[in-house]
Amino acid sequence: MTAAATPVQQTRSDFDRWRRRSRLIRKLRLILPATIGAILLSRIGFVVQTTVLGGDGSPAQTDAPIQLVNPRFVGKDEKGRAFVITAASAERDENDYQRVLLNQPALVLDAEGANPSRVTAKTGVYSEDRRVLNLDGGVRMSGSNTDFDTQSSIFNTATGELEGQGQISGVGSLGEITAKSYGVYDKGERLVFKGGVRGRLDSK
Repeated sequence: MTAAATPVQQTRSDFDRWRRRSRLIRKLRLILPATIGAILLSRIGFVVQTTVLGGDGSPAQTDAPIQLVNPRFVGKDEKGRAFVITAASAERDENDYQRVLLNQPALVLDAEGANPSRVTAKTGVYSEDRRVLNLDGGVRMSGSNTDFDTQSSIFNTATGELEGQGQISGVGSLGEITAKSYGVYDKGERLVFKGGVRGRLDSK
């Protein structure tokens, strides 16, 4: 048979329970604010990272020029003669979106004709508003029994004419020739050379 607790023992037991609960409450009062503070700090850090650090990187990615791989531009001049412009890669000039910067461009004149001419270069710039293609660096023209090398060429997509300033040398249907400027007309069938023209004709 278990003896009943005396009033003194009951009071002491209640006091112990109250003291343990008071200790728990004091601990919770310390732990909960610390936990809330840690959560707030982590949220603030996340906001700073996404707005400040992320803000520096996002516009650069968004404003980066559009790059194209193996682009192809097809068109016709005023007389209906087809031309094709291709390149290894291209991107729009971030300062002027009317300019397309070309890497290793190639131009085919009279693409649908019987004797198309091909012009290649290291770099090029196609101005869409002016409809002009500038080719620079190691420009090489071949086709229609011609094979010429020069440094730069300008192709007007409206008129279909190809012209250039700078030393040009190569081999045509009549023999070797060098000059300081040139022009290609009539679907590549007529070549005009100017400035210090020198040539060696092949007799047949």
